[in-house]
Amino acid sequence: MADVSSLLQRIDSEFSASEQKIKNFQSEQTQSYEDRQRRLKTFEQVCDSLRDICRPRLEALAQRFGERVQVTPRVSGELREANFKFDSGLAHIDLRFRTSTDQEVRKLVLDYELQILPILMKFVPHVQAEFPLEAIDAGAVGQWFDDRIVDFVRTYLSLHQNEFYLKDHMVVDPVAGVRFPRFAAASVLEWKGKKYYFIGENTRREFEQKNKIV
Repeated sequence: MADVSSLLQRIDSEFSASEQKIKNFQSEQTQSYEDRQRRLKTFEQVCDSLRDICRPRLEALAQRFGERVQVTPRVSGELREANFKFDSGLAHIDLRFRTSTDQEVRKLVLDYELQILPILMKFVPHVQAEFPLEAIDAGAVGQWFDDRIVDFVRTYLSLHQNEFYLKDHMVVDPVAGVRFPRFAAASVLEWKGKKYYFIGENTRREFEQKNKIV
């Protein structure tokens, strides 16, 4: 019978090499997981440190719009976001600010997402910025939020000056003959079951005098 001891050694060597590969893989994956968890803690710390930069800016936006906006914040794991729903008679407006991280948890990712329905004009629906997690520039993050908020305000105001959105919301001052958006009326008068919109208080008074409305 041929000596198979050498063959057995070679087979055992292959098994040993395979087992070592598995151990190396397990070690690498464990280390990768631990490193990612460490970076996740860094991400959470970064979010906490930026809270005093982001929150007052978002609160300022909500404050300026008053009762016309509903804000819903959400925090879950690797995601921080604030959703704004604006009450407009012209369109459904949803604005979202999102703070997250990439798959490898090496970057701070900021997203600005705007949805306006119906879409009757051009606007920027999405802007994204990335910052290295280990070297966050707080000033740059604050500037990014400032720029996005101002961009949104400009978009919101331009929507309320857009002829396509205003088409079904135009009225005429019965005295001055001026055509303007209903929301821009300085005064409104209901008389004989009909609403009249005035561009100024003086035209309303003239209308009342002419029609002898007490």
